Amino acid sequence: MELRQLKTFQMAAKLMSFKRAAETLNYAQSTVSTQIRLLEEEFGVPLFNRLGTRICLTEAGQMLMRYSQKMLDFEKETLARVSGWEEPHGSISIRIPQSIGTYVLPSVLSKFQSSFPKIGFDISTCAYDTLVYELQTGITDVAFLLTNSIPYQELEAEVLRIEPLVIIASQDHPLAKKSSMDLRDLTGQSILLPKHDCMYKMVFQHTLNEGKVDPAVFLELNSIEAIKQCVLKGVGVAMIPMMAIKQEITDKKLAILPWPQEKLETAILMIWHKGKWLSPALQFFMNTVREEFKSPDFAS
Repeated sequence: MELRQLKTFQMAAKLMSFKRAAETLNYAQSTVSTQIRLLEEEFGVPLFNRLGTRICLTEAGQMLMRYSQKMLDFEKETLARVSGWEEPHGSISIRIPQSIGTYVLPSVLSKFQSSFPKIGFDISTCAYDTLVYELQTGITDVAFLLTNSIPYQELEAEVLRIEPLVIIASQDHPLAKKSSMDLRDLTGQSILLPKHDCMYKMVFQHTLNEGKVDPAVFLELNSIEAIKQCVLKGVGVAMIPMMAIKQEITDKKLAILPWPQEKLETAILMIWHKGKWLSPALQFFMNTVREEFKSPDFAS
């Protein structure tokens, strides 16, 4: 496996075309095809699905995409250090719940980029089942979860804040007119949940099961903004982090329902591997996240 093969693989994966990769790299298309074939032979698995003239990454190809980025970043860092050019290059790979990615991360990136303009980011939603492996292998540099703890001694987990969770409905929803409610009031309701906002929804579903509450349906959506729009249209009620609906509550577009049970909340964790070397850029990013969560804009 050679770095030039990884560069060719990355270009083909980003452009989803061997032909366009060849044009961009100033190679013959046969050269691109040969380099990809040699990588596939070395790994013993296909990296691309060939669909006529179209290609798409296989699961193995998606994994190699993340590993190859780390290897190419390391090459850039080595060249910069040895040549005496000290401005940091490369990228930071993070896994982050959609709520934090939508309502916190933009401010963090804005502050970060002014100090590290040559550092890119590979940002994915949280995936608890593969998180330990990705942090161990360096595929992911730092991760964030909405959960109270993680049971892995090899990982460092820092509580950034305790985030209130709220049940919301449209202003004209019948439950929004109640000054108090019973858990069983959710029986027969459509309940919307964020598909990729991690662990807290499991606790909520467990609470409903224990209370023998039978909702009409659970609707899991990929987008927090889509959930809010559905609630505004009266599709159902939703459980959501408070940070995601502050503006709508201020504008009186949504109502927070009077949850009858113990207060709903979750810790927001920043997680990294204990043995990982934290580069200056990564340390700066993590410190910027810490400062952002302490800012008045994110006060509960």
